[in-house]
Amino acid sequence: MRLLVCGGAGFIGSAFVRVRLEDHGDDVVVLDKLTYAGREENLAGLDVGFVHAGIEDAGAVATAIAGVDAVVNFAAETHVDRSISEPDAFVTTHAVGTWVLLEAARAAGVRCLQVSTDEVYGSIEEGSFTESSPLAPSSPYSATKAGADLLVSSYFHTYGLQTVICRGSNNYGPRQYPEKLIPLMVLNALHGDPLPVYGDGMQVRNWLYVEDFARGIGHVLAHGAPGEAYNVGGPDECPNLEVVRRILELTGADESLLTYVKDRPGHDRRYSLGSEKVRALGWEPRVRFADGLEQTVAWYQDNRAWWEPIRSGDYHAYYERQYGSKIKR
Repeated sequence: MRLLVCGGAGFIGSAFVRVRLEDHGDDVVVLDKLTYAGREENLAGLDVGFVHAGIEDAGAVATAIAGVDAVVNFAAETHVDRSISEPDAFVTTHAVGTWVLLEAARAAGVRCLQVSTDEVYGSIEEGSFTESSPLAPSSPYSATKAGADLLVSSYFHTYGLQTVICRGSNNYGPRQYPEKLIPLMVLNALHGDPLPVYGDGMQVRNWLYVEDFARGIGHVLAHGAPGEAYNVGGPDECPNLEVVRRILELTGADESLLTYVKDRPGHDRRYSLGSEKVRALGWEPRVRFADGLEQTVAWYQDNRAWWEPIRSGDYHAYYERQYGSKIKR
């Protein structure tokens, strides 16, 4: 296939590109704005076309989409904490950008897969969300992602555009920007810095290795029914505090580095996705969380050249704003 992958220089997008090249030999064009979390280094060594633009750039999108068989949209602002302090960027990318992309796909007659998140459903105390569960987002991040999902569905029902939505649970793995829980804790542990845990640390997440999600998206792209949404959940759930303690063990860092900080506003307590619908398409997760976490920690230990420039740049200022005043030094 010839694919346009929007946001393909980000964490999940680049993993998807890598999987498609390795498993299918697709012809891939990546369109990416290269914001702080979108990095050309994530595509190093991959034979892909590249367009430096955001999905809200109608001219660039219209040019890039010409001649492709399908477009897969990963383009997003992804960090909940940033959405609380800087919601405008989330509205621009998720709402305006998705609309621009849908208009371009409609004009070109190209089917569109929207990559979404379990967070659009909100928090669940017991059981798992299904695709028929109501959307109940609780942060500017999840609210704008839910809005994008609704736009995508509306273009199927109103215009007959061939669309499908793929909602993943918490992804982890190599090349994840270190504002997210696992890479943040790994790099802090390697440096002997405090590991800031929100609240009591008992927020439960459904963990999905990034290559498993990439292959789940591929199954939905190939076999998903137009107009439908598919949940892609990980095989294991784990409280954040247990994840952090396991990272301390894997890195050999002292548990005294574990530091509890004030919880963030509107922090969802538990996410869980039921994946029966996508499993019926032939997808199964390959990586259990214990194994995937060990592999992920090892990757960061072995690839300092990837993350050292991040910690010495704008990320340091962000980290100080987010955690510096909360951590007793």
